Amino acid sequence: MSVITRPLAALGAGVLSTLATVGRVALFALAAFRHILTPPFYGREFLHALMHVGYLSLPVVGLTAVFTGGALALQIYAGGARFSAEQVVPQIVALGVVRELGPVMVGLMMAARVTSSIAAEIATMKVTEQIDALVTLSTNPMKYLTAPRVFAGLVTVPLLVAVGDAIGVFGGWFVSVQSLGFNPAVYLKNTVDFLETPDIVSSLVKGAAFGVIATLMGCYFGMHSGRGAQGVGQATKSSVVAAAVLILAANFLLTQAFFAT
Repeated sequence: MSVITRPLAALGAGVLSTLATVGRVALFALAAFRHILTPPFYGREFLHALMHVGYLSLPVVGLTAVFTGGALALQIYAGGARFSAEQVVPQIVALGVVRELGPVMVGLMMAARVTSSIAAEIATMKVTEQIDALVTLSTNPMKYLTAPRVFAGLVTVPLLVAVGDAIGVFGGWFVSVQSLGFNPAVYLKNTVDFLETPDIVSSLVKGAAFGVIATLMGCYFGMHSGRGAQGVGQATKSSVVAAAVLILAANFLLTQAFFAT
């Protein structure tokens, strides 16, 4: 192989490897949704996933949202003051949190907390041959491990986004009233009057997509982890990176789709 063709061969090999990975992930996602829709259903695993993905994520979502909303209000006020437009703080905080910051913030928190946990748990089960034991007992690992977690992400993350949006708007309201001198009733009225139904719908749709991405990446990399402690660590790291990148990419595509409509 010549000096000229060697870089091209390496580039081609990288592209083919990436396309193969995309294909495997797509097939894994299709299999996961097929198992969600077909019996048998494991209700106990689903309830456990609801608790882990949803309820136990509320504290970190709430804390992140309130500080994000407060910081956003301060930044918008500082920027608006340069153009004598300080009164737009309620509207911009509400729109920024509901349409963009709320869903993305919750999605990235899910990638950090839930995706890593799922990947480490399933990868450890693979290393300790618990997944092989499930197969021996005629239990499909995809249906028992993946389907409940992905379905839980689809159901609970939009609710977490709604909670995060409300807390983020409250954080902006609190900082604006306490530090920036806004009237609390007027601030709330401007917020409610400015938000529209498409804003809320787009936020919840993003939440559902990000929940599926976060849980799916954790399950995929956990199922395909290498052997030993190094394999578990690599699966956990790869799952978080993939989930974060895909969430940001999906956010752009969904924002563009809603903007076009």
